[in-house]
Amino acid sequence: MSHGTENLGLSVELTGGLLHDWQRRNRQATIPHAITELRKAGNLENLLRLADPSVGPYRGRYPFLDTDLYKTLEGLAYEVDRDGAVDGAPAGAREFFDEVVELLEQAQADDGYLNSYFQDPDQRKQPWSDLGWGHELYNLGHLIQAAVAAQRRLSDGRLLTIARRFADLVVDKYGEHGEEIVDGHPEVEMALVELYRETGDEDYLTQARLFVDRRGRGKLKHTIFPGEYFQDHVPFRELPSVTGHAVRMAYLAAGAADVHLETGDPTLLAALERLWDDMVATKLYLTGGLGSRHSDEAIGDRYELPSERAYAETCAAIATMQWAWRMFRATGKASYLDVYETVLYNAYAVGLSADGTAFFYDNPLQRRPDHEQRSGMEDGGELLRRAWFGCPCCPPNIIRWMSELQDHVAIHRDNTLYVGIYADARITAGDLSVKVTTDYPWDGEITLTVEDAPAEERAIALRIPWWAAGAELIAPAAAGVAEAGEVGEERIAAVEGWAVVRRTFAAGDVLRLTLPMAPRAHGSHPYLDATRGAIAVARGPLVYCVEQQDAAVPVDDLLLTPAAVTKAIARQQDDHVVLELTAGVAPAPPPELYPVLPPVLPPVLTEQTPGSAIDEVPVTFVPYFLWGNRQALAMRVWLRTERDDR
Repeated sequence: MSHGTENLGLSVELTGGLLHDWQRRNRQATIPHAITELRKAGNLENLLRLADPSVGPYRGRYPFLDTDLYKTLEGLAYEVDRDGAVDGAPAGAREFFDEVVELLEQAQADDGYLNSYFQDPDQRKQPWSDLGWGHELYNLGHLIQAAVAAQRRLSDGRLLTIARRFADLVVDKYGEHGEEIVDGHPEVEMALVELYRETGDEDYLTQARLFVDRRGRGKLKHTIFPGEYFQDHVPFRELPSVTGHAVRMAYLAAGAADVHLETGDPTLLAALERLWDDMVATKLYLTGGLGSRHSDEAIGDRYELPSERAYAETCAAIATMQWAWRMFRATGKASYLDVYETVLYNAYAVGLSADGTAFFYDNPLQRRPDHEQRSGMEDGGELLRRAWFGCPCCPPNIIRWMSELQDHVAIHRDNTLYVGIYADARITAGDLSVKVTTDYPWDGEITLTVEDAPAEERAIALRIPWWAAGAELIAPAAAGVAEAGEVGEERIAAVEGWAVVRRTFAAGDVLRLTLPMAPRAHGSHPYLDATRGAIAVARGPLVYCVEQQDAAVPVDDLLLTPAAVTKAIARQQDDHVVLELTAGVAPAPPPELYPVLPPVLPPVLTEQTPGSAIDEVPVTFVPYFLWGNRQALAMRVWLRTERDDR
């Protein structure tokens, strides 16, 4: 895939279905809720007090709280003037947007610096004095992304002026002729590349490249955690595996991918492909979650993927999707979108409550009956999702990503429209317009209707997910071809994850894609000790789980076999699909924590073993992203597969 004509004339509007419903919830509930919480937390006062110290002391303990405003502003840039939104802009959104922008204009220092923590008159630390933990460039990154969104969506250049002044200061101070440093928290790399794309100023692209190239060369003072935590122990191209703080790692990789996209540096792409492949093969949860350690929010060793202690931070899910999207753009490989989609419907979606006003910070794949640790390691309060956090990086990140879902549905490149994520949508790619109709991810039937087409040949490429064995695409036949049993139609085979239809299309042409959605059983690699001998259930892109509310016996005693999963019945329940199946019930376990085993173990009893009848109970599995919206009880993604009398 070349990048020469990417996305020229591309426009995508979500018109219905799950992703559209998520965006409506974002407007109606999540954004108004976040505005209230940001006001309550003092984020605006932190800026206001720079001009008026009588407002009171700095609120919060972290130096990056301005980013909660920036991420929210980025989302608002999409929502305050979204064309065709039946329910209109979020309540109070425009007023909040303007108020924050005005505060930022007043707070910015004469040299362009902007950070309410380090500019605070009572703060002992000086700007740029603690790059490991100060997050000043991380703050700049989110400011830039909000500014670019405001310019592109609203034609409002106020934030862009602020962001460029700060970015120019950084280029001056840390550019090719400045001090050779990196920030402790990668993020600015992506933003600087986007600022280059928006302005054409190559200094920003150069700065992004410098930050990637300097990493791992002794430019950062490490405190509290070693260099691995910061991805700073070896140069980026020499990293043996994704490592350290999960969000930082994925943001860094996404930034490096952006640098590659603009410079064509093959050494970056080679490193990114190697790191990605290793991550997917050994360090990513079934849900697409990244990060297995609470102590340092880190990724952990290969195959270190405990279910009940999965960290899998919501921000890491967003960062992984950002990396995946850029790798798809760089290579055209459908496999990157397969992972993107898994993260979207599982590790990302689970971070937000069904009503849109409560959040998970970390996202485990199991909850034990007596578990009491709060999400985000908060004290007290709700046992499951909560309204806000002391470190509230995830809620506004959810907001901005939810607002931008349509930006990651398709790309237009070299007269080919690639549709990678399926949802009700209207897509215009230059002089080709199509309408997508589907109930995906609940149903595998996807229809594309051509609404406008040029007189010249064009191509439409549809992604065939890895799990969709037997997928069928029926399209208008090329001249003289009719293979589907109906005149004028033919079946299109998939090649490397894409089914490509190249035709001279006409208005009214219909493409019908059928993706089989049979429930499937997943096992895990034998080195993955935490889930060895267990089964997880999935259907389409969705991972399922069982909550205690939907089982008549303790979920820890449920037994599952692949055969039972294949017999599962998919049933519509409210606005989603649940899976009903029959599970076995394990006998009472021994009282000892570590019983002594006999020299000869009894045979393992399965449903195929004569005389192995065991108690069975009906169980309802719900989509993983919907767990935790009821009473705080036990939950499992992975269930045991065997009756074990040992």
